Amino acid sequence: MKDVVATLVHANQYLVIGYFLVLNTVYLVLLALAGRTVPRLARRRRLTGLDDLATSPLTPPVSIVTAAYNEEPTIVESVRAMLALRYPRHEVVLVDDGSRDGTFDRLREAFGLVPVERVRPQEIASQEPVRSVYVSTHSVPLTVVRTANSGKADSLNVGIDLASHPLVCMVDADSLLDEDALLTLAQPFVADPLHVVAAGGVIRPVNDSVVRHGQVVEPRIPRGWLPRIQVVEYLRAFLMGRTGWARLHGLLIISGAFGLSRRDVLVEVGGMNADSLGEDFELVVRLPRHLRGRRRPYRVEFIPEPVCWTEVPDSAGVLARQRRRWHRGLYETLLRHRRMLLRPRYGVIGMVAYPYFVLFELLAPLLEVWGLVTVAVGFGCGLISPAVALLFLLAAFGYAILLSLLALLLDELGLHRYRRLGDLAAVAAAAVAENLGYRQITALWRLQGWWASLRNGTPVWGEMTRSGFAGTTPLDHGSHATVPETTGPAGPSRHPDGGAPPSGRTAAR
Repeated sequence: MKDVVATLVHANQYLVIGYFLVLNTVYLVLLALAGRTVPRLARRRRLTGLDDLATSPLTPPVSIVTAAYNEEPTIVESVRAMLALRYPRHEVVLVDDGSRDGTFDRLREAFGLVPVERVRPQEIASQEPVRSVYVSTHSVPLTVVRTANSGKADSLNVGIDLASHPLVCMVDADSLLDEDALLTLAQPFVADPLHVVAAGGVIRPVNDSVVRHGQVVEPRIPRGWLPRIQVVEYLRAFLMGRTGWARLHGLLIISGAFGLSRRDVLVEVGGMNADSLGEDFELVVRLPRHLRGRRRPYRVEFIPEPVCWTEVPDSAGVLARQRRRWHRGLYETLLRHRRMLLRPRYGVIGMVAYPYFVLFELLAPLLEVWGLVTVAVGFGCGLISPAVALLFLLAAFGYAILLSLLALLLDELGLHRYRRLGDLAAVAAAAVAENLGYRQITALWRLQGWWASLRNGTPVWGEMTRSGFAGTTPLDHGSHATVPETTGPAGPSRHPDGGAPPSGRTAAR
């Protein structure tokens, strides 16, 4: 009997080791694909014709749509950043989703909002009616819509419905965009207006960076280790994961914090799914199912250069709720669109990307926790040799640290965002520290989210604290807001811990 147990333990460990070797090798392939894309884009940065796009009357106008729920500390700087983007013609449509703090008051004071009558097209359904519509008296293209609290996705649908322009850029209310971010993201639509239906850009944590007049003037690494490790996650997820999948034409996620889409296609597919916990992921999965199902050619692009800066959680409690929600949204989206799995009609997405998300995103936390527990128990009972235990650690963690450091090197060589040597050293240290407890606890949080979905449990959000942007105007500097996260008629409001979520090792969200 003891021999049988020992055989099963050894077989289990080699299967787990093999899983992590395959997983990290897939990441290495994605990194290699990104390594061919990022330097080329960096070399062509000065020749991309952004100045021509910024002045051309043929550049398609854009409606920036954002949903805000209790965003008082950052909302004015965020809107100023959106309005200040270098683009020939764009508007900002902000939906105040029943905020209970001073979000609307801050907007009214800063932009001189006055109420107007506005007829809604009703091309996209929403669960809550529009209560009132306001425009700015400061000669800026800003529209603010007030509704009852119904959740981010439903609020975005209201904004999309009221958008006036053919392209819609969905941005989180707590995010800041680089000055040329919108121009860069619009390039694929200009180059191929018939086939490009959506495009996404890079998200980076803004915590402790210096912000002036709605622009990040000095990117800095966060002082706290929790947001600092998230810098590594976002860097690896966007630069490696999404760039690589875009090269394979298998991109399944554009972050809800910063994405550009054709409005007519959004209307055609019914807008955002208000019942989904991962509305951005679900939308991009639904697009190929809808378009390929009708045999219509399309492209979803990812550009690693345009940057959106967002505030990431700096407390374990908020981070835990965020990761539970992300993994729950991942599971529910994959379950909802399971008919795409291994279906040749969906091309690379059905045959490669979808199985990857099931095996290496959805199952990753389960197998990681299982591997750690069984290795520890087997080693403690003398059933696993030190050599096998070391091989597991190298496959699961050593390989992952190497990939994170390579992603950091690619970012430095191609984009060079962080200019201080101390910042680079801090990111490198965070890449190592990520594997010493952080990965393990986030794996447990993700399993909790999955389990809650299996039990059909109701999400509980608690509270989210906003710190505001460092180095902003005196009105915003050092402000704090504790945001009650509540459940509205359409389900939980998810604005408080929104952002640009990486799920797993390469950002399913």
